Parts: sequence; C-alpha cells; structure tokens
Amino acid sequence: MLVTRARYPLAMTEPKTSDSADPVRAPRAMPAVGDEAPEVALPDDNDTVQVLSAQRGRWVVLYFYPRDFTPGCTTEACDFRDRGPDFRALGALVWGISVLDAASKARFKEQLGLDFVLLADEDHEVAERYGVWVEKSSYGKTSWGIARSTFLVDPDGRIAQVWPKVTVDGHAAEVLETLRASAAAR
Repeated sequence: MLVTRARYPLAMTEPKTSDSADPVRAPRAMPAVGDEAPEVALPDDNDTVQVLSAQRGRWVVLYFYPRDFTPGCTTEACDFRDRGPDFRALGALVWGISVLDAASKARFKEQLGLDFVLLADEDHEVAERYGVWVEKSSYGKTSWGIARSTFLVDPDGRIAQVWPKVTVDGHAAEVLETLRASAAAR
C-alpha cells in the first residue's frame, strides 16, 4: 500500500542528531518473539511512505543497519539482494532501515542494484520502538546509533524471530533458512 507522507506524520518529525548531547529517550527493549510488531511508516528510496501493517498476509524481513555505503552495510545489503529471488519465492518482503534520508537510500540502492525497499528513519523513531537505537562507544567517544538487528514479521503482524546482534557474514542465509522453516510450519 502506497500512501502520502501527510497521512502518516509519525515518521515525518524533524531529525534528531546522533551525538551524545542528544536528548534521546532511554533505550527500549526489543520486541520479543510473539509480540505484535511495532508499526513502521517510513519513506522509502522514492520518498513514498511504506506501512508495515499494510503488508498483513505476507512475511516481512526488517533489517536495521547503521549507515548506507559503509563496508558492513554494503555487504549485508548485497547478501539480501543476492538471495532476493528466494525470499520472493516464499512471498516475503525485505525492508532495510537506517537513519539516512531517502536520497541517500536511492543512491545506495542504485549503486548496489538492490531490488528491495530501503526506508529512511531520519528521526530514529522506528529504531527506538524496535529497541535498536542504542548508545555506542568507539575510541573513547560515545554516540547514539542503530545496533545492527533483524526482525522476521509473520503474516499476522507478529514477531516470528529476532536477531539482536547481527554478524554480517552469513546473516541473510540464516534469515532465509528461518523463514523457510517458519513458513513450512504454518
């Protein structure tokens, strides 16, 4: 289902910065297997708002990644792209979510030849609802960002599987195998 931005203002607030001075709310817990998946209503790489609840009846892979064009995020995106026919054969959608804007998503998608949706969570509201907006520390500096995580949402809109700390290598294959097993069990 395609909708206009004005209809879903929750994803259209002013972006927050990701430095440690940001007045970010306390991190939330990730939804657990069996929980209803928190709503997603975010602009895609074409600036069209995609809505998770409109996908009821389909499997949806929501993978949260830190940034477009970084080595790990590029590898992960290419792995999902390369397994795209297998996901589609099972009736599943793949949605990648990060905090950069729709224009960045469009460039990333075009450069890598991605054939799935990339969503811009500029204000990190959805990342917060999924418990993946976390404080990070690197080289003695603290900042906020997305913890690489993936959620498999079943056709009823419930969380079927959670991967809270993703290692890029082999992850897309693992998600695909879990999807196959879950779909077969329904």
